[in-house]
Amino acid sequence: MRSSFQRKSAGVRLAAVAALACFACALSLIAFGQMPAQSQANSAKNLANNSVNAALCPVVYPDDQTPAGRGYHYTFFGNAFFINEQGYLLTVAHVFETFRDGGQPYILVKHTDTPPRLLKVTVIAKDLQHDVAILRATPNPFSGKYNVAFVPLDSEAAVRGEAVLALSLHPKNLQHAESFEYEREDTSPGTVLSYETTKLDNSGPAADVFLLSHPVVQGQSGSPVLAVNSRGAVGLVEGLWLRGVPLSSVKSAALPTNSPGAAVPIRYAISLLEQYGIAWHSANPSSPEPSSSSTSQSTTDRPRP
Repeated sequence: MRSSFQRKSAGVRLAAVAALACFACALSLIAFGQMPAQSQANSAKNLANNSVNAALCPVVYPDDQTPAGRGYHYTFFGNAFFINEQGYLLTVAHVFETFRDGGQPYILVKHTDTPPRLLKVTVIAKDLQHDVAILRATPNPFSGKYNVAFVPLDSEAAVRGEAVLALSLHPKNLQHAESFEYEREDTSPGTVLSYETTKLDNSGPAADVFLLSHPVVQGQSGSPVLAVNSRGAVGLVEGLWLRGVPLSSVKSAALPTNSPGAAVPIRYAISLLEQYGIAWHSANPSSPEPSSSSTSQSTTDRPRP
């Protein structure tokens, strides 16, 4: 039976919704060690207002061969974010599971002088076991007149109670998305609740995810989860944790709104980047770049490598 966890990739016109192996999860939604609400809100607002939002890119498929008055109509699948000036991005691999006929993926990138533009991306590598993927934009928007930035990666594992922020973009009209329209930003502050183990790929062994005190909204898959303190990415949004509710009994129009979100730890992405010799910026000044993905796990709130 497949249940316990639902991915919230947009793919609005694609009815299939992914879910993983069934097991019950007795989880309290209390965020231990949470900072005062006002302080957390202010920190999250400051983080959302910096250059991080310029690193976000919707992953899309253009539905038109030529643009119309408002640009290309497109299908929206999720989010990716830049990690260096060479045009490399990270996302979760499952955004491509239902990608139309294995077609050419694109990202929407903000331009300084014109409306957002579509850029082709190449899938450089996938790690299905840990559900991460590396992309590269062509041409490199950092070499042109684009409003782009990168997100540093935080190699220190997020711990229970740590304040985090998930940032993502989605089209204003999910059913009729057009490339010349600027996207809406979702800002989801919260805290880390716990680490859980689940299968991110049915054919592979179990992997770690960490749960968030806020639910995942539609289209947030692949978005960075940022540590408020370090301002670096500690994970990628994976999906909605269903806590043992059988998928067969859940209607897509009536998904639980109080279920926590789940994120893939960034160490899996760092390991894949190192395998392919791709540089990334560290949010930890004392760590060499690229730093080791086998960081010290000294507390019970951190996952075992």
